[in-house]
Amino acid sequence: MTMMKAAVFLAPGRIELREKPIPPVGPNDALVRITTTTICGTDVHILKGEYPVEQGLTIGHEPVGIIEKLGSNVQGYREGQRVIAGAICPSFTSYASQDGFPSQDGGCSCHGYKPMGGWRFGNTIDGTQAEYVLVPDAQANLAPVPDGLTDEQVLMCPDIMSTGFAGAEAANIKIGDIVAIFAQGPIGLCATAGAKLRGASTIIAIDGNNERLRVARQLGADVTLNFREVDVVDEILKLTGGRGVDGAIEALGLQSTFESALRVLKPGGTLSSLGVYSTDLKIPLGAFHAGLGENKIVTSLCPGGKERMRRLLNVVASGRIDLTPLVTHQYKLDDIEAAYDLFANQRDGVLKVAIKPF
Repeated sequence: MTMMKAAVFLAPGRIELREKPIPPVGPNDALVRITTTTICGTDVHILKGEYPVEQGLTIGHEPVGIIEKLGSNVQGYREGQRVIAGAICPSFTSYASQDGFPSQDGGCSCHGYKPMGGWRFGNTIDGTQAEYVLVPDAQANLAPVPDGLTDEQVLMCPDIMSTGFAGAEAANIKIGDIVAIFAQGPIGLCATAGAKLRGASTIIAIDGNNERLRVARQLGADVTLNFREVDVVDEILKLTGGRGVDGAIEALGLQSTFESALRVLKPGGTLSSLGVYSTDLKIPLGAFHAGLGENKIVTSLCPGGKERMRRLLNVVASGRIDLTPLVTHQYKLDDIEAAYDLFANQRDGVLKVAIKPF
């Protein structure tokens, strides 16, 4: 077999299933047969033309699969082994990686710095919504899936879980902290779970969808607030006796949620921003305490690499977290266009869609 099916970006509003050649395997690569992947909100931005990628690129960046073929330099793995790879797949050779920021593994002296350079699948190289994906720098990025775990149990590890946990980590959550998490989509829900694991004693989850707030409680939220029913800022300040929260995590990417997260912070608190923003942000003078509140605003990009994936897989295998409730729908790769229509329009209570090529 020399050809495979792949979901290909053609133009804004058009991602279609096409036939493409199965990629050849270089010495540092691994060819992985995809058993399950999914659609991310970033893929919807690509579909809408809000994030530019090359015409003909295979989309997707969340792979679970089986090693089909290994490059000659790749050691410590075997063909037929179940693996995942992070959505961010750094080479660990760049200036950014060696400075401690492997997710920013991009750019060079001739072209300058490139933010998000570690995001290659479905961005700068062919991605995972296909029957096969070529994993670059495979020895740095492949992580074996522990025996007994299903694809659905580990499907969130490559991106959503890693990103949400990064938000909790960047918020500098300490044992006993009070944390507010704005938006309970898949990333916000993972941030909620991450805040619980970090030791927060009170987790306040905010969303406008009561079903998502129910899932947030399953994953560790102590208080849930529907912004359609209450003034969230006032309510959080009441809950904290006017003190404010130790950390706030913004997981949507809107001016309104960013501003609310800033307004509920205590002096010296941290705003951890995970949202992807499509317009300029404005920082209100009062919420920012004229720059004198000793607050931190920190952004994060999904950490990748095999060590990050190993740690996340360990958390899943330990039973400390169950993210399978986030997988609300399943589609065959043949029906990828219908899956995009469902996910992009957020119908039928969708959180994440499992895509099965075979």
